[in-house]
Amino acid sequence: MYDYPLTYSHPKDVELRRLAGKPLFGLGRLVATPAALELLATAHCHPARLLQRHQLGEWCDPGELCASDKAANDQALLTGGRLLSVYRVNGCRLYVITEAVNDPTGQRDSSCILLPSEY
Repeated sequence: MYDYPLTYSHPKDVELRRLAGKPLFGLGRLVATPAALELLATAHCHPARLLQRHQLGEWCDPGELCASDKAANDQALLTGGRLLSVYRVNGCRLYVITEAVNDPTGQRDSSCILLPSEY
């Protein structure tokens, strides 16, 4: 079972979970592109580190997303939309994208780590 709501009814609920350090959403099936895995291996950065930051709503490293992109992620937690985080690893940008809630299952099907050029 999971320890997070599938969607939130109010932004305050999101902030309370974020402040408590609890996961905000499910990741679904985890996948990564070969190039992203190679970059992570070279940097000695475990993919779980980025996935955890993403799941806790730490959407980016400083300067990587504008305020409206962060707000879109927070809104997606209320509506079940797609989530995007951007992190720097060895000076290169990496995306972590979690798909929108799948209406028939009510869950997020997958999360992917990839390079921006692979998007």
